[in-house]
Amino acid sequence: MRVAALVESPEHVCARYRLRAFQAPLAQAGHTLEVHPLPTQWWGRLTLATSLRDADAVVLQRKLLSRPEVALLRRRVRRLWFDFDDAIWLRDSFSGNGFASRKRSGRFRAVVRAAEAVVAGNAYLAEHATCAGARAAWVIPTCVDVCRYPLARHDGGGVTLVWVGSSSTLRGLEAATPLLEAIGERVPGVRLKLICDRFVRFKSLPVIDRDWSEEREAVEIAAGDIGISWIPDDPWSRGKCGLKVLQYMAAGLPVVTNPVGVHAEMVRHGETGFLATTIDEWVNAISTLAVDSDLRRRLGAAGRRLVEDRYSLQAGAALWLNLIQGLTAGRASA
Repeated sequence: MRVAALVESPEHVCARYRLRAFQAPLAQAGHTLEVHPLPTQWWGRLTLATSLRDADAVVLQRKLLSRPEVALLRRRVRRLWFDFDDAIWLRDSFSGNGFASRKRSGRFRAVVRAAEAVVAGNAYLAEHATCAGARAAWVIPTCVDVCRYPLARHDGGGVTLVWVGSSSTLRGLEAATPLLEAIGERVPGVRLKLICDRFVRFKSLPVIDRDWSEEREAVEIAAGDIGISWIPDDPWSRGKCGLKVLQYMAAGLPVVTNPVGVHAEMVRHGETGFLATTIDEWVNAISTLAVDSDLRRRLGAAGRRLVEDRYSLQAGAALWLNLIQGLTAGRASA
């Protein structure tokens, strides 16, 4: 089967983790997956839609096209599938105009109703797609290539917290400044490594800057001791797919995070890390892990096994292959 994907950019994190990562496993099963950047201008989209007529299926990723564009694309391709990994029918957590958007929600309804298959990064997203009129929605989580991540050693002095992300997601960490300051004040020897394209400073918590690069990302994560993630408890954040957490666990780091959305599914409290809501819970979790390298190593190993079982490329590829086989045979069920 020839599948063509339309993405914001082949280098965008969603295209890399949710589509390009599966090109090799799909090829081994006899399928081809081509990734194309979606033109920004409407006439470019007209031309591209025409050139995709020979594809057996076209995956539109995340982009909420206008109703006429969706209708045109649907008419010109054999099968239209839609893949997304955020609550894209809403504005994000830091929008000054609130979450609700008539334009976004209208376009979201149009694309999920036009698509033969909707692929969502988690159950929350799949449920909203179904409520918006999707015929059926399948959950395929964001997955990571576990082999890329060396295992953390947990044998250095002090304790290094790790956070990885981009400028946009760093705003969530900045919103958690009070709890990070408390950790810096109350946990001796703790420091925070930021792997990002922008950096922040805290009064009580020393920060180590590491410029993000695809080549060095996994090594920098594994050189830490504890992975952290904090997101606001709101409708947008509940649609997040937990990539940071998966990366930490793939590297054998125990994770401390707040129980919002998929965080509560991925992090098994006391087994792969700790779920913490209040400042005291965060400080206690970090303190417990900071003084016990054996505990960090044990929880980190359990997290790595969980990723291998449920969130690895092999696990994700199996879900994609089942979906493709079912849809082409006309018997797929969500």
